[in-house]
Amino acid sequence: MTKRILNVVTNVGHYDDPSHPTGLWLSELTHAWQVFEEHGFEQTLVSPAGGAVPLEPRALKFPSYDKTAKAWRASPERMALLENTLSPDQVDSADYDAIYFTGGHAVMYDFPDSEGLQRITREIYERGGIVSSVCHGYCGLLNTRLSDGSYLIAGRKMTGFAWQEEVLARVSELVPYNAEDEAKKRGALYEKAKLPFVSYAVVDGNLVTGQNPGSAKETAEKVAELL
Repeated sequence: MTKRILNVVTNVGHYDDPSHPTGLWLSELTHAWQVFEEHGFEQTLVSPAGGAVPLEPRALKFPSYDKTAKAWRASPERMALLENTLSPDQVDSADYDAIYFTGGHAVMYDFPDSEGLQRITREIYERGGIVSSVCHGYCGLLNTRLSDGSYLIAGRKMTGFAWQEEVLARVSELVPYNAEDEAKKRGALYEKAKLPFVSYAVVDGNLVTGQNPGSAKETAEKVAELL
């Protein structure tokens, strides 16, 4: 049976301050997509509201804008996928072996409180499928509860974009909350690399998380190994 991955992307195009654009950090999708594609997995895109996905302008510049991201933007077929994402109510979680939450600061706004995404995540996780995220993608896991009412990330080793990295990226004044702190408040055993912005991924059972944009490939490889 071909394994199937559900990639989660954002619909949000700016911070609270509309003069500051944001969106999907494209390489966090393209690096993972390439890994999953090389393994022959089938892939689908879903977003909290369905439909179009804006791109983070900062991710379309050196060094994040690499050949996988450029190739995606040069492909009308691939760009069309970002115009027509599914909404959670169009997704049957039983069709997927893993869910992968991409990042970009935009996801801080629309991932945490999407009940549809929480349902899909819980159902995949509880039947032994893989739940994964990279960078800010872990904001999609913050409020996800299991059937017993506990937080999915409580007591689990995990990582995600660090507060130190927010400060270094000069967006700590713009972001709506401190995601690292929020994960710890929910009982997550948060960890990070010794140095900011280097690839770092953590596996705890069927939970796989990556710290920052540079961790997307490593995170996807760990997901693929488990599958």
